[in-house]
Amino acid sequence: MTFELLPTIDIMIDLYEKPRTFERFQEYLKTLQGGTKGDLAIPISGFNPMAKEHLLDRLKELKNLSAEQIIEESINDLKDHNFSKDSDRNFKVSINLSDDLKGGWTNRFTSDYDSKFKINGLFSRNFCIPIFWSSEIFTKDIIRERTLEYIFRTVYWASKPKPKTLKEHLEQEIFVASQTKKNGKVQEIDIIGFDKFYKDNEHTDNYHIIFNFFYGDKASASLGFPTYDIVEDVTGFDYSVQITKK
Repeated sequence: MTFELLPTIDIMIDLYEKPRTFERFQEYLKTLQGGTKGDLAIPISGFNPMAKEHLLDRLKELKNLSAEQIIEESINDLKDHNFSKDSDRNFKVSINLSDDLKGGWTNRFTSDYDSKFKINGLFSRNFCIPIFWSSEIFTKDIIRERTLEYIFRTVYWASKPKPKTLKEHLEQEIFVASQTKKNGKVQEIDIIGFDKFYKDNEHTDNYHIIFNFFYGDKASASLGFPTYDIVEDVTGFDYSVQITKK
């Protein structure tokens, strides 16, 4: 199993510099699908094809930060890593910038969930897509960390089934946190109630419970989903990092 960069920033800058017309949308589809309707030639599905000027500005920020060079360097740093599973597969890593500021194309929470836990279509086509958000402050460290997280999710999928239960979702994120050596931002006391919620629900495959566990009550309520009194300002991703520190 190997990884290599598939650049998308210049492609999307060129697209976003065109007027927001139906022709732009058609060009987006042509780039996305190649010559075959419904296919995925260049993985740019996380981009809003009709995004406003702010997304072009943010994309240029990523370019000025040499984001794709950082991705390439991050991949090269893993060249001695033993990815023994599916060793004959080569995955293309492409940055996607999703708009969570000015448009209805993307919901931050559901799109983030899908990008981490519903990647079968990308995985089967040998794509790995680190997602960045228009509301974020970009730094070189964030670019590197995000890239490695998505690479190790792809590695995990090579040997583990698509996560169904809360336990399977959490096991994936524990693996990612352990491989990326991510630092936690919560204290042990913050996750006591969180730990009980997990143990009570670890075998559930209820989407609303799983979503609530990872994104919290505010995110669930904003979508009209049930809420379960998840600890404020602590997420399932924080919990997965904390577990790796024990």
